[in-house]
Amino acid sequence: MGKYLGQIPRRALLGAAGATGLGLAGGFFAGINVAQAKVLSGAVPVIDRLSVRVVTDSYFHQFAAADSVPGLQVSRPVRPPSKELPRTLLNEWGLSLHLESTQGSTTRRMLMDFGFSSTALNNNLDLLGIDPSQLDAMLLTHGHYDHFGGMVGFLQQHASKLKKDLPFYLGGEECFCTRETGPVNSPSNFGSLDRHAIAKAGVQVVFAERASLVADHAFTTGYIPLVSFEKPMQPSRMRVGLGADGLGCSAQGLPADKQTLTVAPDDFQHEQATCFHLKGKGLVVLASCGHRGIVNSVRAAMQVSGIRQVHAIIGGFHLMPMPADYVKTTVAELKSLNPDFLIPMHCSGLPFYEEAKAQMPGKVPLASTGTTFTLG
Repeated sequence: MGKYLGQIPRRALLGAAGATGLGLAGGFFAGINVAQAKVLSGAVPVIDRLSVRVVTDSYFHQFAAADSVPGLQVSRPVRPPSKELPRTLLNEWGLSLHLESTQGSTTRRMLMDFGFSSTALNNNLDLLGIDPSQLDAMLLTHGHYDHFGGMVGFLQQHASKLKKDLPFYLGGEECFCTRETGPVNSPSNFGSLDRHAIAKAGVQVVFAERASLVADHAFTTGYIPLVSFEKPMQPSRMRVGLGADGLGCSAQGLPADKQTLTVAPDDFQHEQATCFHLKGKGLVVLASCGHRGIVNSVRAAMQVSGIRQVHAIIGGFHLMPMPADYVKTTVAELKSLNPDFLIPMHCSGLPFYEEAKAQMPGKVPLASTGTTFTLG
């Protein structure tokens, strides 16, 4: 562990955005009003309790056991009595999490990612009793459609209920780039984050390109350095520039080495993990896809916070397409960090889940749509 943590000083990592060319001044930019997040400095906030609810994921397990263990309460959704025909939670390839943290007498609620479609997102928010008017922040981990696809329909349905100037944290202008997949000479459109819908909804875009505070309770890693054996997978490419419809990304806001390109490699410099420091327990690190590597993501959280103790690692780890030896090595590296809990979701894959259970028995509960994990 120390051989990685010693490579990059905390001060250098906190200022990493400048080194990567990601820094943008706040103000009106490419059709939206952009603010800069409060850069992390000094000690990170300490919270007393954190609940993570899976709003959308790939499957729903109606009869899964609660699996609560000391230090972790696991709650499965229960359908309330009703005279109407039953509705069910919807599942899809994508991820959305609702985060509720408590610090003394204050509570903060955040929505992290929006899943693939607003049909699933809005349906599940309703069934789970999650009130968008109570949100204190929204976060987007990275610019892939299976994480922002539900955003437009969510904003259309709930914008009038959201708090005024609700902060929407992004890892920078790269989040807006139009993604494409498949052959370079015959690409498939993988979508672009709709800046018009964001502007119309009146939410406040906040670029968190460096390690930053979120709603006074959480912090982001900012830029995630590649310090382990992991290398970022690049299932997509980024088209540089704004289209005739005003969608896409402004070259001015990208790292210098990408500004002159027409199509840039999607190396996920904009990806970020969302983190909490749980009192007496350590870090809770949430990574929606972990394209930069889940081990790299956790180490970045440790580095920017100065905290070595890891309580829980939660989210998508993008190991589904990886070979068995890579999966086994990843689990071993995560085990070496000695987390109390490892909760894989979304793109982590069944082989990873089974390997993690084998190497870390009693620490890997099953996640599914609607499940709530409460820590602290």
